[in-house]
Amino acid sequence: MTQNRKTEVLFWSIALPGFGQYLNGKIIKGTVLILLEFIVNVKSGLNYAILPSFYGNIQEAIAYADFQWLMFYPCLYLFAMWDAYRDAGGGQEPYAFLPFVFAAFLGTVGVVYSPIFNINGVYFGVIWLPIIFLIIGVFIGKVIRKFVINWKKNDSPTV
Repeated sequence: MTQNRKTEVLFWSIALPGFGQYLNGKIIKGTVLILLEFIVNVKSGLNYAILPSFYGNIQEAIAYADFQWLMFYPCLYLFAMWDAYRDAGGGQEPYAFLPFVFAAFLGTVGVVYSPIFNINGVYFGVIWLPIIFLIIGVFIGKVIRKFVINWKKNDSPTV
């Protein structure tokens, strides 16, 4: 598949988990991911938290969120992105999954710390802190991927 196709699938997965799977012809997998997206979204109060977050009412957004459900969201979201991208032919490079995995992990850490994390009294909340942590996770995953590839290359016996 072309790079354009992989990018298209990745962006549709960003729009809504499961859409990328639909584009790849994985209808059952896409349907399951969309259903999971809606269940976790509704149970966590995510959409209710988005509006006050965009308006700067961070404490209101935190009050709306059900953290027991919200902690599932980053992993579900990033897995759907990775899966669609991989099924479209992306991620064939060694350890290409690492940026997605670390983004999911740190996005979840961002959810966990969102009610208490602040810088000089400024809270980022349940939307912005996980996004910031997710972006940091992508970069950490890329660095670790490079490190592992170089380590494996240097560890290989020469013939």
